[in-house]
Amino acid sequence: MTEDEARAWIAARHGAEGVAAMEQIAVVVIGAATQQNLVAPSTLATMWSRHIVDSAQLLELAGESQPDALWVDIGSGAGFPGLVVAALSDRIVYLVEPRRMRAAFLKDAVEALGLDVRVRVIADRIQAVSGVVATVISARAVAPIADLFAWSQACTSKKTQWILPKGRSAREDVATALETWHGVFHVEHSITDPKSLIVLASGVARR
Repeated sequence: MTEDEARAWIAARHGAEGVAAMEQIAVVVIGAATQQNLVAPSTLATMWSRHIVDSAQLLELAGESQPDALWVDIGSGAGFPGLVVAALSDRIVYLVEPRRMRAAFLKDAVEALGLDVRVRVIADRIQAVSGVVATVISARAVAPIADLFAWSQACTSKKTQWILPKGRSAREDVATALETWHGVFHVEHSITDPKSLIVLASGVARR
């Protein structure tokens, strides 16, 4: 997917307002990239395809939002996918990021985008999150699936939907997770790179 194709993909699904929001995210991320390594420098020139649409496609995999549904993004980093999900929908989103500087960036970005009413930045590990039950959990290039399941037990249920971009090692990662966890698993191809895979899981529980 080229940058022009990525912009057109956002425009077709989210209109001019969505394009404007993504442009603002790109400006904020690129501006902060001079101060900390938010994304790989080699991907700055392909921000729309590599990060924005790669994140936005997860919304379509999640289906319709429910009232008071909570989307938890683990290891949000530069805001992909959590910040994109929040900017392109009306979902309540928690951005969980333990690294101090990146959490500070996310708080500034959320305020700049006017999302602070329904987006919360948690500057801690997912293991510290409790007292809430996530409807959807995403995590992009954070950790093996089995670890994500284990770390998130305090804020999930068997009804939680998992949407996990895992690159080309997705099937191997699922196989390892199935040694200690069971549930319904499905693998989708990313629209930005057919060789990149996204793991969808539900009904997850320890064996």
